[in-house]
Amino acid sequence: MRSLDDTIVAISTPPGESGIGIVRLSGPEAREILQRLFARPDADGAGLESHRLYHGYIVDPETGGTVDEVLASFMRAPRTYTRQDVAEIDCHGGSVPLRRVLGLALRQGARLAEPGEFTLRAFLHGRLDLAQAEAVLDVIRAKTEAGLRVAVGQLEGRLSGRVREARAALLRVLAYLEATIDFHDDIPGQEIAPDLAAAEAALRALCAQADQGIIYRQGIRTAIVGRPNVGKSSLLNALLRADRAIVTPIPGTTRDTLEETLNLRGIPLCLVDTAGIAPTEDPVERLGVARSRAALARADLALWVVDGSAPLTPADAEIASTLDPGRTIVVINKADLPPRAELVSLPQAPRAFVSALTGQGLAELEAHIESLVLGGAASASDLPLVSNPRHQETLRRALEHLQAAQRTHEAGLPADFVSIDLTAAVEALGEITGESASEDLLDVIFQQFCIGK
Repeated sequence: MRSLDDTIVAISTPPGESGIGIVRLSGPEAREILQRLFARPDADGAGLESHRLYHGYIVDPETGGTVDEVLASFMRAPRTYTRQDVAEIDCHGGSVPLRRVLGLALRQGARLAEPGEFTLRAFLHGRLDLAQAEAVLDVIRAKTEAGLRVAVGQLEGRLSGRVREARAALLRVLAYLEATIDFHDDIPGQEIAPDLAAAEAALRALCAQADQGIIYRQGIRTAIVGRPNVGKSSLLNALLRADRAIVTPIPGTTRDTLEETLNLRGIPLCLVDTAGIAPTEDPVERLGVARSRAALARADLALWVVDGSAPLTPADAEIASTLDPGRTIVVINKADLPPRAELVSLPQAPRAFVSALTGQGLAELEAHIESLVLGGAASASDLPLVSNPRHQETLRRALEHLQAAQRTHEAGLPADFVSIDLTAAVEALGEITGESASEDLLDVIFQQFCIGK
C-alpha cells in the first residue's frame, strides 16, 4: 500500500482528442503544487478559495512559458472525493497539453497515482465503503440503463446497508456467545435460533438476486449458430436494427465470428454471428466452422437458426445434438415464406418464428431471450441487487458458515463451537463492505481501475 501522505496526480480523462481533459491531484501538497503552476493575470495576488473554478494559464516554473489555457479548482478536505485536499486542472483535451501539465506536476513533487488510488483513498478515509468503491467502476462500465441503475443503487449504499444489518445481527449473537463462554454463570439464557434464522433469510434473499444482478453488470454472450444460408447474419442485422453483417444469397458468406452488443430491455447482449456449421473440404471454411464451435462453447445462450421454408437437413440435426436445450432458443427464420421444416429437434427449447427480412416475430424472440436469461424474474428494479461476482461468492461463503453454525447450535454443542463458524460468517460479510478486507484483496480490487480514478 502506498503512503497516504504522498500527493498523487493523474490524467483522469480517457486518452484521445476531446474538448477538455482533466489532471487531478490529491494530497497535502495539492494546493501548493497548483499555485506554483497556475497563473491568473487578473488575480492581483488573491489566493484560491475552496470549491471555486478559476480561469488562467498553466506556466512552466523553470522557463516561464505558457503551457495551456485552463480552468482550475482547489477543493479543501474533507469535502472532496478522497477527503484530502484535491486540485483539478481542466486543460484542452489533447494528449500533448495533458502530458505537459502532468509532467510539471510530477516535477513539483507529486507522485503518479496507482490504478484506482483516488478511489482507494476515498475508501481508506471512510467516504465510501468497499462495496461502494467497487460500484464506482460499475457505474463507469455500465452498458445499459438497467445496469447503471443497479450500479448506482450499490454506490448509494443499498447493498452495503443490507449486508451491514445482517452482519450486525450476527455480531450481537457472537457477543452473547463469547460472554457466555467467559462468564457462564453470570449471563442469563437467551435463544439465538431466531436471530440466526433471520440473518440466514436475509443472506438467502441477497444470494437469490445475485445471478440477475451479474447479468445486468456483465451481460450475456449469445452465439447465433446454424448451417450456412439460414439467415444468421440477417438475424443479427435485424436485432441490431442496423446493417452490421454482410448478407448475400451465397452460402458461406460469413467465414469468421462477428460480435456486436445489443441493449435488450436493459440486458447487455453480446451477439456473436458465426460461420455456418456444415461439413466442408474448404480449409478456410473449416477454420470458420471451428471458430463457430468455439464461440458456441463459450456462449451463455445460443440462438439456433433454422430455415423454416426448407426441410431440416443432417447438418441441422448434427448442430442440434451439440446444443443444451436449457440455454438455447430455436429461431425459425423466413417465416414470411411457406413453412416446410418439420421441427422435431430440441422440443424442450423455446422457439420463435421470425422473418429477419420483414422483422416479423422479433418482439417474440426478444421476449423469449429476456425470459430465459432472467429465469422469469422481474426486470431490474429499485431493490438492491448483488451484481459483483466477488460479492456473490463472499455471500455464498458467509451463508455456508452461518448454516454450519445453526447446525452446531441445533446439535446442542457448546457455544465456542458455534462461535467458530459464526466468526467466519461475520468476517466474510466484512470483506464486502471492507471491515475485514485484507491488503491483498484491496490490491486486487483497485488494480482493475484506471489510473485517474
